Amino acid sequence: MKKILLSIAAVSAVAAAVPAVASAQAYGPGPGYDRGYDRGYQDIGGDRVARLDQRIDMGIRSGGLTRNEAWRLKGDLRETARLESRYRRGGLSGWERADLDRRYDRISAQIRYERHDGDRYGRRY
Repeated sequence: MKKILLSIAAVSAVAAAVPAVASAQAYGPGPGYDRGYDRGYQDIGGDRVARLDQRIDMGIRSGGLTRNEAWRLKGDLRETARLESRYRRGGLSGWERADLDRRYDRISAQIRYERHDGDRYGRRY
């Protein structure tokens, strides 16, 4: 009799726990969700621009970027951020997303090149 009561209690406990676990599951995209071509544009205006600006500042501090190089790179970054805000007014199309990706990637590559090109701050030709 005890075995039957214990097994009934165990089955009822499992039956009560399963709906609670199932209802705890989140619906919709989670924190690591990738939307394909829309990836990276949830907060591109703040996040990607801030990271590129930080890389430029680090290049100045380390001496890898001269002031003129940093000034030019920051100008390109500002211009691209302004273009992004104009694109966002009407909503970003696929072409506009790709264009912004290309522009930000080009700035990133320029930062990498300029930091490793050998001109150090204070060194003259």
